[in-house]
Amino acid sequence: MPKTYGLKEKDTAVAYVLDRLLSGRLRSGDRVDRKQMVIDLGISRIPIQEAIVQLEHDGILKTEYHRGVFVERFDADIVREHYEVYGLLSGVSAARAAAAPTPRVLHELHVLLDRMRENLDSADFEDCVWAFRRTLNHEYAGPRLRAGIRASQSFMPKAFWVSYVDNQAVMLPYYEQEYRAIRRRDPRVAREACAGRSATMAEIVITELVRRGVFPPEETNIDPQAPGDSASNDRSDRARKDSP
Repeated sequence: MPKTYGLKEKDTAVAYVLDRLLSGRLRSGDRVDRKQMVIDLGISRIPIQEAIVQLEHDGILKTEYHRGVFVERFDADIVREHYEVYGLLSGVSAARAAAAPTPRVLHELHVLLDRMRENLDSADFEDCVWAFRRTLNHEYAGPRLRAGIRASQSFMPKAFWVSYVDNQAVMLPYYEQEYRAIRRRDPRVAREACAGRSATMAEIVITELVRRGVFPPEETNIDPQAPGDSASNDRSDRARKDSP
């Protein structure tokens, strides 16, 4: 694997492990070969060890004394748990925003939401999604909460969501619901929107990992419809006219 310039070497090593995990080349209990990572990535052991420490903190790898580094349990339930944590943590910053929204933040979210409604390009839509979350996390999440949110984003590779053809149709209603809840000063519904979105994301990822043969076939209950709180109405022209 050629060295990727413009990325921190540690991040390149993290992406290397996650790519092998999400493609099935690494599975639960497998040993991670650090020497092979040095060869494949063309980087030193230091950033590789930094990546391992991060992935241990994120609950993806574990180090066993005198034995090496191994993949933690990785199955459909673990993916669901990962996304559940992400939904809960994201819901904290969303609820805080709903408790004390400012005109500036509401305006920024409104602008991003308008772009998300209009943007049929999946890559641009995903850029808006990340900007929406950054806006809330920057304003309403402290360092510890932001660290927890980052750690829970491990199984959310941007390339996957860019390639997911129904990304806008499935995810937009949750952002509509969250934005409305923040405007109405309703922390409970803001949390629910984050939890619902994350649960849906988990099932989509699991379905793809089953398709790839990473996980065995199982029944998944993906609801691609809009969440509660009349989210389907937000995709109408009336919703487009919401003022910040």
